[in-house]
Amino acid sequence: MSIASIESAVVCCTRCPELRAYCATVAREKKRSYADEVYWGRPVPAFGDPDARVVLVGLAPGAHGSNRTGRMFTGDASGDFLFPALYRAGFASQEFATDREDGMVLRDCIITAAGRCAPPKNKPTPQQLRNCFPYLVDEFAALKRIRVAVALGRIGHEAAVRALTERGYTFESKPVFGHLAEAIAHPSTTALRAYARDDNAITVLSSFHPSRQNTNTGKLTVPMFDAVFARARALLDG
Repeated sequence: MSIASIESAVVCCTRCPELRAYCATVAREKKRSYADEVYWGRPVPAFGDPDARVVLVGLAPGAHGSNRTGRMFTGDASGDFLFPALYRAGFASQEFATDREDGMVLRDCIITAAGRCAPPKNKPTPQQLRNCFPYLVDEFAALKRIRVAVALGRIGHEAAVRALTERGYTFESKPVFGHLAEAIAHPSTTALRAYARDDNAITVLSSFHPSRQNTNTGKLTVPMFDAVFARARALLDG
């Protein structure tokens, strides 16, 4: 499957009726500061370069962020922290993302998530994450040039590790979540035979999530986040 076909399926997904209903309700009621905007209100597809070597795996859309704009990490505080870091590292064409028509272009980078619908209180259930998981596996299969998976938060880390394992990759050691923690995975014989991939490793590089809870408390600072993407760039160059 191509990235385009996967994302078309994501937008039309009805695997979690309760989330579709919640997103539609949020889109109808809106936040007062966005009262004049038309909310997306549907599952949010991945965004970025279909030939990317770096894939970012986040948690899920925000109710008044991606659920409003229809683009990953666009229109909320997490995106306001993420996109400047991507820009400084050379992965984004501009510092700020406001909506799908703002001209943002990602270079050698694509952003996806463990969950594609905004969940209540930003907490998807285990079943909801399981329902979304096949899309992530398909994306990892379609992105033929992946060399680094940047996991934003523990749930993103677990999803990325599981997706690679599902695709037949084996890790050199048990992946452990932590800021700037790394886990290297190699394609097994089965994966090579099934997907005709070359024998290059994929590194899962973990980061604290750029949520307001982490950035406002200093758990995640600008230098700490820049170090993640500097390391991703070094892994690509290496």
